[in-house]
Amino acid sequence: MRSDARFGNALVAVGAGILAVVVAAVLLGPLFTRWGPNEIDSSVATLARPGGPHLFGTDVNGMDVWSRLLYAGRVDLGIAVVAVAAAVVLGSILGVIAGYFGGWLDDVLMRLTDIFQAFPTFILALAVAALLGSGPVNLAVAIALVNAPAYARLVRAEVRSIRDLTYVDAARTSGASTLGLLWRHVLPNSVTPVRVIAPLNCGWAMLTLAGLSFLGLGIPVPDAEWGAMISLGTGDVVAGRWWTSVPPGIALLVCVLGFSLLGEGLQERADRIRR
Repeated sequence: MRSDARFGNALVAVGAGILAVVVAAVLLGPLFTRWGPNEIDSSVATLARPGGPHLFGTDVNGMDVWSRLLYAGRVDLGIAVVAVAAAVVLGSILGVIAGYFGGWLDDVLMRLTDIFQAFPTFILALAVAALLGSGPVNLAVAIALVNAPAYARLVRAEVRSIRDLTYVDAARTSGASTLGLLWRHVLPNSVTPVRVIAPLNCGWAMLTLAGLSFLGLGIPVPDAEWGAMISLGTGDVVAGRWWTSVPPGIALLVCVLGFSLLGEGLQERADRIRR
């Protein structure tokens, strides 16, 4: 078990380290480039090769790829984290209500989650994004709605296992209000699995956002976003101009890897505690 603990801690440290570097880079982006994300350099040709004033070259519009890469990270990370946080809040509330009260309310809420989960997640996100329209807020809402049912079912299962435990009965018989009982005793002890799943879902949310933007339903061009940058530069790869789409693809891969390692490490820790 000691080796499992070390392995889990190592995964958490590596994942958190990767994400810390990425977050620092995107937040301090203006310190690393003198170009704005949508600024066109008229002194060089479009699709200029990496080097000189443009570390990663320029894209088809003459914009600096390096600066767009940094600024796009803010969009992708921000939307992904906000969307997952909103999904956790919404799903936890629904899960606590369904698991604690049960009965017809549980049946109605769970049937609604069944409807959402009957569709492939990306297809559902695609449909919701098409319905709501593009823009950061609408994309965050679309991704949150797709993720919330999974959290609702997870929290519901935990609540059903602890709602009749001794300490909950003691709080109930001592006169605690239903809201206070749920907030102080039930909810804090039912969201432990959520803390493990949330980092993994942040990586999935980033992939979903990039996929929607790649298909034209996410952040619109010319705004900087990794999926949109990959889409815009897809044709350039065939012509040997790799720098327009490969860097955002690598950035997306690194972020998803960081979230995955963090989530896997937290899962190892949770499994060790249960054993």
